Amino acid sequence: MHQLKLLKTFHPLTAIAVTPQAVKLLLPVAETLTGKLLLSESLAEELNLGGNPAVETYDHSLAMAIEERWSTHKALIFGLATGAVVRLIAPLLHDKQTDPAVVVVDAMGTSVISLLSGHQGGGDRLAEIVAEQLQGKAILTGGANGLGQIAVDCLGIPFGWRRGTGDWTAVSAALASQKPVAVQQTAGSTLWQGYLPPGHGFNFSGTEATAATLTITVQDNLPEHQGHPMAQWHPRLLWVGMGCVRGTDLALLEKALLEVLARENFSPLAIAGLASVHLKADEVGMQQLAQKYDLPFVTFSAKQLAAQSVPNPSAVVNQEVGTPSVAEAAALTATQVYGEGGKLIVEKVIVKQDQQAVTVAIAQGKREYIGKPGQLWLVGTGPGELSQISPAARTAIREADVLIGYGLYLDLIDPLRRPGQICETFPLTQERQRCQRAIELAQWGLTVAVLSSGDCGIYGMAGLVLEELEKVGWDGQTPGVEVFPGISAFQAAAARLGAPLMHDFCAISLSDLLTPREKILQRLTAAAQADFVTALYNPKSQKRTVLIEQAQAIFLQWRSTDTPVALVRSVYRRDETIVRTTLAEMLDFPIDMLTVVLIGNSNTYNYQDYLITPRGYYANA
Repeated sequence: MHQLKLLKTFHPLTAIAVTPQAVKLLLPVAETLTGKLLLSESLAEELNLGGNPAVETYDHSLAMAIEERWSTHKALIFGLATGAVVRLIAPLLHDKQTDPAVVVVDAMGTSVISLLSGHQGGGDRLAEIVAEQLQGKAILTGGANGLGQIAVDCLGIPFGWRRGTGDWTAVSAALASQKPVAVQQTAGSTLWQGYLPPGHGFNFSGTEATAATLTITVQDNLPEHQGHPMAQWHPRLLWVGMGCVRGTDLALLEKALLEVLARENFSPLAIAGLASVHLKADEVGMQQLAQKYDLPFVTFSAKQLAAQSVPNPSAVVNQEVGTPSVAEAAALTATQVYGEGGKLIVEKVIVKQDQQAVTVAIAQGKREYIGKPGQLWLVGTGPGELSQISPAARTAIREADVLIGYGLYLDLIDPLRRPGQICETFPLTQERQRCQRAIELAQWGLTVAVLSSGDCGIYGMAGLVLEELEKVGWDGQTPGVEVFPGISAFQAAAARLGAPLMHDFCAISLSDLLTPREKILQRLTAAAQADFVTALYNPKSQKRTVLIEQAQAIFLQWRSTDTPVALVRSVYRRDETIVRTTLAEMLDFPIDMLTVVLIGNSNTYNYQDYLITPRGYYANA
């Protein structure tokens, strides 16, 4: 079964079963989601699962086993009665910002309930994923789900924003009650604004009466609004450059940082990271400060920093570390490396105490720091019917922050899209632009699914994405790349026809946009001469009409006139048409770019409207 590496966001993840039926149901789920299945030792022994690497056991009470995992796990999937689960987890509930996602699966796997941390913990999305694996139904009870709306407390998660102060419950309730919520965004990406679902409830004009306000800012304090609930997201745009005397302790470093932030009214949650010179990479106090505030700590060479133009260079600093600036130059360099450039917004401030001193400067990047490596998922959506998409591919489509593809492909998978999911369409002939945009967003840190009809690796986008990655010097690791295969058009057509591909076959595209016509003719001749069953893609367009005639003529040199041929158009779609004909008469019927032409080999025949190519089992019978 496909290992869903795409679900790292839910790790560590454990499924819990107390009956053999629940084990049967949840063990494949745990293996697919690269998690663990938790069983009592006696049940594991009864089912002979002691040596299974996906299984963990406990030798005390289940309640204790759950308590041991509560603070360390991001997701728990229970194969128990909902009431039993509620009693197990009730004493452990702490805060919806930190509690793990909890999902409950019924005994038959027909209902998958998002019980806890549905929004921030991702429980709703996990329930949908598990339901996809079990072919069941996700039960989501949040207000936003019922309205098909985006949850306000999840809006900034793809961009790495951090939730600030405010009455989040009241703001969420206003949106769920379909009352207008004002949006005041002064920082961070506005990409999300263009892909909100209809009737989303957000008001960007600032001129209408609203029931609540959502601010998106690097600032810290909420403005005063009597009787008006507010909440704020903080995009991580601020890079803090720091320098200090060797051995400066955490207390002074933190004091200096917070003093500068408070003076400028910047939120600590808007910090993207700390930056300094390489000589400070092992500075314990800075490492501790970064760890305390969950920030990256990046350093640059003195040569890199010396190249920056700063307002307050120091000859003393230059003599000591080889660059006239540490704090200001490091902050600016960090925005250039991680934030697509930026500007210094707080010149260096020196905070002294006893024999110690700290220098702080702040630069603001043009693009927020997401804080996680991006992902490129190359997804084959099959011939066009949702039931023909693999569970893994469906999960990738649901989980992606961004979907990129030809408009028709996005329309076909519309029921799988999440409210607020970013969907960017590109017309035919702009395949390279699709790939470049996908790579750009993935390099930023988003999870991007590039959609292809059929199989993404057969006349799809997978190869082109990898070629474009090669051109930009991809290291093979970041962004991560995963390929999700789909049913190709010739496979789908063959399934509609019977078993025409039971012996050697090939596929040839008749489009000469990327392949010279002479090469296409060579391949047609070779396939016809070698007696391959042959699938012709892109057989005929409005401008290109001769190649299909040449293909027929070539095959007639090597095959009989009554060789079975099938013309399958828009396979598995609403306007599907299938024509069974012969090699001699194939051009008497409509053929276009949506048609797959299947030409049988010398042994292919029709029986009861089924096309069969013998494998040879009866040849010597």
